[in-house]
Amino acid sequence: MSQEERFAFLAEWYDPNAALLRQYQFLFYPKDRSVEMFDVKNHRTFLRRTKYDDIKLQDLFVGNRLNVFSRQLHLIEYGDQYTANKLGSRKEKTLAMIKPDATDKMGTIIQLIYDAGLTVTKAKMTALSRKEAMDFYAEHQSKSFFNNLVQVVTSGPVVAMEILGDEAVTAWRRLLGPTDSSVARNEAPDSVRANFGTDGTKNAGHGSDSLASAARELEFFFPSTGHGPSNTAKYSDCTCCLIKPHAITEELTGKILNAISDGGFEISALQMFSMDRANAEEFYEIYKGVVAEYTGMVAELCSGPCMALEIHGSEAPKTFREFCGPADPEIARHLRPHTLRAVFGKTKLQNAVHCTDLPDDGILEVQYFFKILDG
Repeated sequence: MSQEERFAFLAEWYDPNAALLRQYQFLFYPKDRSVEMFDVKNHRTFLRRTKYDDIKLQDLFVGNRLNVFSRQLHLIEYGDQYTANKLGSRKEKTLAMIKPDATDKMGTIIQLIYDAGLTVTKAKMTALSRKEAMDFYAEHQSKSFFNNLVQVVTSGPVVAMEILGDEAVTAWRRLLGPTDSSVARNEAPDSVRANFGTDGTKNAGHGSDSLASAARELEFFFPSTGHGPSNTAKYSDCTCCLIKPHAITEELTGKILNAISDGGFEISALQMFSMDRANAEEFYEIYKGVVAEYTGMVAELCSGPCMALEIHGSEAPKTFREFCGPADPEIARHLRPHTLRAVFGKTKLQNAVHCTDLPDDGILEVQYFFKILDG
C-alpha cells in the first residue's frame, strides 16, 4: 500500500501569554485537508490530526504565515526533503516596483500580478530621495540614461513590492514587457509597459533581472535589520483604511485599490503589515466591550497580512466612511449596494475593509500603522 502524501514544515508561533517564540513541526495532508502539529521542544503532540479546510496547497511555502485555529504560524523551513522538492523548487521572490508615472494605475498592476499566479507578500509606498535612487541604481551609474532614470524615479512616490511565485523573476519581467514602452506596444501589447509606460525610462515599472539582484533590491526596500526608505504618510486631513487579510487572500487588493481611486480618493500612503495578536487588540481597543464582534475582529486582523492605507482629502474620515458602507455587507447590499463592503465584503467580520469610525481618530489610526508599527 502506498504511503499517504503529506507535507512537513518547521513553523514558529509567538505565544503572547508567555512572550515566547514556540516551534512546531507542522504537517499537512492534502487528501483530506487535515493538519497535525508537534511541539518541537517538548517532544509531544500539540494538535492531533484535524480536518482544516482553510489551508490551500498554494499557501504552503517557506516565509508564508498561516492562520490555524486563530494562531498565526510562520513557516520557516521545509520539514523534509520530499516537501522541499515538491513545493519549494520553483518558488522565488523578486522586487516589483511601480514607478511614479504609473502609481495611479497601481490597483490594475497589482491585479495583473495576482492574475499571473504571483502573490504580493510585502508592499510599501515610498518617495525616494536622490541619494536613495542613486544607491538603488548604482550599477547604471556610468550609463548615459542614469541621470534621467534618477530624475524619473524621484519625481513622485513609488510602490515597492516583494512578489513571490514560481520563477517569479522571469514571470514579473515577462508581465512588465520590454524596457522601451514603444517596443513593448509592438512586441508585448498586453504588458504593463505597453499599457502604462511612455518611453524607455518612464516605463511604469522595474523588475529585478536575476535572483541575486532580487535579493539585493528587496534588502534595499525591506531590510532584514534597520529601516528602509520611509513611508509617505502625511498625518493631516486623512483617514485610515485597512484591506483585511481575507480580502488579500481572495486576491481582491487590486480591485479594492481601483475602487478607492475611482471613488475620487487619494491614497497618500500604503504598506502591508502582518499583525500579531497584541497589536490587533491594541488597534481595536476602542471596540472592546462596545461591539460583540471584538474578539472575531481581532482574530481576522491577525489571520494574515493586511494592507494599511492613508486616505487623504478634506473631510476624509466622514466621506470615506460613507464610501465603505455599513459594517455588515448584507445590510450594505440592501441599503448602499455600490459601497466597498457591499461589493467586496462577505460577513460582518470579513467585510473587506476597516475604516476609521470617528473623525477625531483618523490621524491616530494612520499614526498607529505608519509611525508606531513602521517606526
